[in-house]
Amino acid sequence: SMGFSIKDGPEVESEYYNFESLNIPSTHPARDMQDTFFLDKDADPELGKLVMRTQTSPVQIRTMQELGAPLRIIVPGRVFRYEATDASHDSTFYQIEGLLIGEKISLAHLKGVMQEFLSRLFRKEVKVRFRPGYFPFVEPGLEMDFACLICNQKGCRVCKYGGWVEFMGAGMVHPNVLRAGKIDPKKYCGWAFGVGLTRLVMMRYEISDIRLLFGGDTRFLNQF
Repeated sequence: SMGFSIKDGPEVESEYYNFESLNIPSTHPARDMQDTFFLDKDADPELGKLVMRTQTSPVQIRTMQELGAPLRIIVPGRVFRYEATDASHDSTFYQIEGLLIGEKISLAHLKGVMQEFLSRLFRKEVKVRFRPGYFPFVEPGLEMDFACLICNQKGCRVCKYGGWVEFMGAGMVHPNVLRAGKIDPKKYCGWAFGVGLTRLVMMRYEISDIRLLFGGDTRFLNQF
């Protein structure tokens, strides 16, 4: 309703689209932040190895290359991380991210969009907080948390007994990412955000363990 188009992309990606085009070269320490499933088959030699995408952000690059600027998209999709599972983490989960590119865009536009999004999603006022954050594909970067709706900030497994749930990473799109998308960073700027969609479902329906969503227990699934 805010004019965003919905875009999709492949779950099996190349290293180039999953990392390099997002300002994460092979020598970048951020590669260690995303434990990756690598496939035996390589992509085009210039694009590197094939991986199970660790984020939906490759769709940003593909869409920028296809449509140019200005641009306003939402990207939902399944992603994969080679990591241990617990109440709030799994090796397969869903993300949704947004990208807005235009002229004279600022973080104030991002704040307004996210406030509207949360108020519609939860149908009530939700406490949020902003923290400085680092992500290679944005500069400056920030993180936004919201008050845990499972325990009302009293402390539980989902919020790791801290009362806050990590909600999203966001920031102004890095000029290198705009260049990879064939967009002139001297003329255009924009912001991007990424949200754990599965965690939003947990908050919306007060589900305390992410593994219930993928466990196949029909007693749990039949509630919906």
